[in-house]
Amino acid sequence: MQELREMIQRCGEGIGDDIVKVDMFLNHRIETGLMIRMGEELARVFAEDKPDLVLTVEASGIALALTAAHALGDLPVVFAKKAATVVQSPDVAQASVYSFTHKRENIIRADKKYLPQGSRVLIVDDFLADGQACQGMMALCAQTGCQVVGIGIGVEKGFMPGGRNLRSMGLKVCSLATVTAIEDGKLILADD
Repeated sequence: MQELREMIQRCGEGIGDDIVKVDMFLNHRIETGLMIRMGEELARVFAEDKPDLVLTVEASGIALALTAAHALGDLPVVFAKKAATVVQSPDVAQASVYSFTHKRENIIRADKKYLPQGSRVLIVDDFLADGQACQGMMALCAQTGCQVVGIGIGVEKGFMPGGRNLRSMGLKVCSLATVTAIEDGKLILADD
């Protein structure tokens, strides 16, 4: 997606050889027009897969999931929570997920009634690095009898194994932009 690529080149920053910092427009401060158009692009790619709902993980995936779900015809969005609450049902699907960004293990969970058996699920997240969040959400779908129809990503770290691993499983994965390397703080993008 050219608009996203231009924003990454203008405002993105590489830290060391593995940190892609795009929080100026994607997941701390959100450029709403860009986010809406990103959701529309994911909807265009996955419309033929006819998802029933969109699944993401809190918190930074919610904005992109919401815009994609809206563009797909106002589908419901389910977001897996990282902490149990007092109002949470005891009937939850859960999975352990290591956060590359936060360098810690999280248990993600979703009430099973929000992921009805047989639902066609589009997984959406803002970032794809090693694929742990996507694998965790796929585990929630497996526990609830849902079918993952695809994975939509804002920015993929192409130099990490997550995207390759998911694609090798036969999954339809669409990343709107892929960072292939970091050179002297500059983010190098894959050609579209």
